Amino acid sequence: MATTAKLVLKNMVCPRCISSVERIFAQSGIPVLHVALGEVAFETMPDETSLDEVKGKLADAGFEVIETRLHKLVEDIRRLIAQYLSDIGQQKTNLSAFITASIPYDYSYLSDVFSSVEGKSIEQYFILLRIEKVKESLVYDQFSLTEIAFQLGFSSVHHLSAQFKKVTGLTPSHFKAVGAARRRPLDKI
Repeated sequence: MATTAKLVLKNMVCPRCISSVERIFAQSGIPVLHVALGEVAFETMPDETSLDEVKGKLADAGFEVIETRLHKLVEDIRRLIAQYLSDIGQQKTNLSAFITASIPYDYSYLSDVFSSVEGKSIEQYFILLRIEKVKESLVYDQFSLTEIAFQLGFSSVHHLSAQFKKVTGLTPSHFKAVGAARRRPLDKI
């Protein structure tokens, strides 16, 4: 079986991130086997010069190459949280069980490592990521607040609204109104 070389990236949280990373490697002429949340796989690792060049382009796009074992572990946790959130409607387990099913460490250890590197707990990060998804849904205006609450695993619209206000300082309807006002073209004088 052939071994593949991998590069672990921080800040990849959505399909658009995958597309951006694929584009950066394609423009740099570096062939990749596949790009997934948090990682890029190669048949053979690119040379240092090419890798340094692409690291700069990745940094410009908001991604960071992870070099240490602890940072890789934290990025694996971040990737799993994003995966959990994207499939939250189909989840049969809680977040901690989902993470420990993929990373064979005690959850309290993973939580301590995550907190020490990120400066926030896994649960706080999960809440922030959920609220970002709520914001995205509100901006695109495709779903009602009830549908958004259901899709993102909130127990009720009230729970979503309370979490949203706690994180952003705004109610979802006020956030949506502010976003709509920004999208509205200015009237001609």
